[in-house]
Amino acid sequence: MEMTKHFFFMLVILFIFLFIYLIWSDRRREMPFSKSSAIIWFIASLWMCLYFSYEAAPDIRFDLREVPIVIGGLYLGIGPLASLAVILIRFFYGVNQGFYFTLGFYVPLAVILWKFYPWFWKQGPRKRIGFSVSLTVLISVLTLVPLGYLHPRYNWMDVYFAYMAVPPLGVFMISYSIEFVIKNLHMYQQLIKAEKLQAVEQMGAAISHEIRNPLTAAIGFVQLLQESSISAVKRNQYLSLVKDELKSAERVIQDYLTFSKPSLEYMEEVNVKKELRHVINVLQPLANQFSVEIITEFAVVGTIQGNRQKFHQCFLNLIKNAIEAMPDGGILTIETNYSEKQMDIRIKDTGCGMNKEQLKRLGEPYYSTKGSKGTGLGMMVSYGIIRALNGSIRVQSGIGEGTEFFITFPTSLPSFKNERF
Repeated sequence: MEMTKHFFFMLVILFIFLFIYLIWSDRRREMPFSKSSAIIWFIASLWMCLYFSYEAAPDIRFDLREVPIVIGGLYLGIGPLASLAVILIRFFYGVNQGFYFTLGFYVPLAVILWKFYPWFWKQGPRKRIGFSVSLTVLISVLTLVPLGYLHPRYNWMDVYFAYMAVPPLGVFMISYSIEFVIKNLHMYQQLIKAEKLQAVEQMGAAISHEIRNPLTAAIGFVQLLQESSISAVKRNQYLSLVKDELKSAERVIQDYLTFSKPSLEYMEEVNVKKELRHVINVLQPLANQFSVEIITEFAVVGTIQGNRQKFHQCFLNLIKNAIEAMPDGGILTIETNYSEKQMDIRIKDTGCGMNKEQLKRLGEPYYSTKGSKGTGLGMMVSYGIIRALNGSIRVQSGIGEGTEFFITFPTSLPSFKNERF
């Protein structure tokens, strides 16, 4: 049973090779697999099968070439290419009786695999596996019959068992693994689709709720305006309220657009230290109201490419949330660190903090840790602006431990004008 042992050894090597390819594809984000890399894997597998073939006699060599040919021909449609690769590789081992047998056998097989490929993918997973194994058994039989006729004195018991057991088993295991991967990929894609639909439904419901409130108020005032007995003073007052409510609805839509499709009208140099001081000055009365002490440690220089208005909006939301997280007072630390590649901004409060579930959902559309007092628009918009500025945000928090925001932006070379403080 020496040949059977050799075939099983080769099958193990094929599986190790396949496992390495799966890891490589996953790291290169080629899941599902790219056809070009899969073709390289199959040709390398064919070469390995022929290189480590079992030499029973000087003119008789046995190998597992039908395993990658059947899998590649049926699952990827590269039957002609795989057959051509076998013929070319076999050519380098000598033009003899074995080469002519390979040429006469694998040319028709290439045509068969090419014709069956479209039909194969119309079948279910079980039928695909069954057909792959059946075709491998047929190829093994068609390979052994002429060899047995040409070499009748050779001991074929070990050869028959090896060819009829190992290649079909290998094709079954590999095709089953492929079907398992395909099934998992489909489930993953369906899960992503379901999550996207759920997010759209939640956002639609939230936007509907946020817009309905000001519109309902506006409709009420419009109905009052339709009364003929209303005075001019009341009419102007109601019109002003209708205008305010419509602006409120407009802000909700604008905030949603900032999150879903963040874009900036124009880009300019933003002096981080200068603009953060402006934001702090705006929020200083609120900090005093909450008995919050603001400590700053700013880098001397540091500019980014962005938009001052959006930068203000983003950090007004972040710092305001940090202040409101300390209703009984506390310390708010704002730091910046500048390097040639990036500008780091750290905002740390000593407030109530957040649990893991709240931290996970932070920045989601219309999610707020303030309950009925908040809409989640501020944090949602801040995340959208940071993305629009090619930045990133990371948050650390724990109940009773406060919250720490780490925001990073790519730096830009400052101009003299923009570095004035």
